Amino acid sequence: MKRGLVRNGVKRRKPSKYANLAAHPLHLTFAAEFPEHMKQRRVLTGITTTGTPHLGNYVGAIRPAIAASRNAGVESFYFLADYHALVKCDDPARVQRSTLEIAASWLACGLDPEKVYFYRQSDIPEIPELTWLLTCVTAKGLLNRAHAYKAANDANREKGEDADAGINAGLYMYPVLMAADILIFNANQVPVGRDQIQHIEMARDIGQRFNHIYGGEYFTLPEAAIEDNVATLPGLDGRKMSKSYNNTIPLWLPEKEMRKAILGIVTNSQAPSEPKNPDESNIFAIYQAFASADESATMRRAFADGIGWGDAKQKLFERINAELAPMREKYEALIDKPGDIEDALFVGARKARELAQPLIARLRAAVGLRSLRDAHASASETKARLEKPALQPVVFRDADAFAFKVLDAKKNVLATKGGFADPKAAMAAARDAMHSMTSLHRAT
Repeated sequence: MKRGLVRNGVKRRKPSKYANLAAHPLHLTFAAEFPEHMKQRRVLTGITTTGTPHLGNYVGAIRPAIAASRNAGVESFYFLADYHALVKCDDPARVQRSTLEIAASWLACGLDPEKVYFYRQSDIPEIPELTWLLTCVTAKGLLNRAHAYKAANDANREKGEDADAGINAGLYMYPVLMAADILIFNANQVPVGRDQIQHIEMARDIGQRFNHIYGGEYFTLPEAAIEDNVATLPGLDGRKMSKSYNNTIPLWLPEKEMRKAILGIVTNSQAPSEPKNPDESNIFAIYQAFASADESATMRRAFADGIGWGDAKQKLFERINAELAPMREKYEALIDKPGDIEDALFVGARKARELAQPLIARLRAAVGLRSLRDAHASASETKARLEKPALQPVVFRDADAFAFKVLDAKKNVLATKGGFADPKAAMAAARDAMHSMTSLHRAT
């Protein structure tokens, strides 16, 4: 046995390729040290750690996100949202296993942790600290309007139960934690489906309110990058592939089990040699997500020529397996060495904290969590803050359109306007009005 791998009679695991990086101390780099031209657009994606990745996750999220991470001029942030997982999962073994499987999946599929920020949410202590700072400026009314909370309320009322029955504070505060995930790194864009747009708008509102209250541009206000063309796969029963429907095909099934699962996809009763419509086939929909344009065209002709369902499923298996087999081997190797994944996440957290720590230090100073040695220097700042009007935008429905009003600290209406087609346009106009009022106040 080689020297250096045994200490006190105990065999030590061979260090992973991330071990040397993980051993380095944390060095803080302040954003101000970078020239303006070096700043890149930041895109942030979170992955909740409550399940096992399936083919739909791969096609709809993992594969396109990894491809996007290679774009020039973009800083990509990918994090395992294990704090979010606790909102709906109280099985610690499941959270831990899911974290391992999801991290291994992204790495096996080609995510390069040395070129992106890849970290576990719970390894960034600045995130829960920022969550509290944001909580203290977030209006309860804003959280009352969150879709997930309102849906849970409505479901309880329909059953004749108390509106908040079975709802934990984690679900209620979920939008603030999500805002902290985004704002701690001043992300410019967050790719989301349309059902998640509200969370990004809430993050903008919370960040803007903090900026206004504490008189600085602390946060970049994020934009939702709407993913209208996200590929969705049908599941075994023809409905959208989803854990909720229990119709998924796990991403990393061994070959024999993968083939068996694909053979179980529901089809109609059309016989072999009978022409089939590929646009109505679950088999073709999944095949097309993995195949090239030429391969899809060939399969389309086979459908027109009456390919049997068994042969079609076999071709689907062969195409999927050709893409996944090399990555499956990497995945299994990573799963067998969880310490290597832990090292990669440690390095990712260290990189991420180089950005988070200077910002949280600035925010602590902004809210007054400072050394008492600096107390004498804050008198003029306090006076200036007391003289600054606290403005608040409110958007509401007005007949068949939307309107806004801007309120001061005493709830007096300073400005109002209606006739907007949607609430987003009304909020944008309210922000413009607030900006004009603030600029006018500073000028006077």
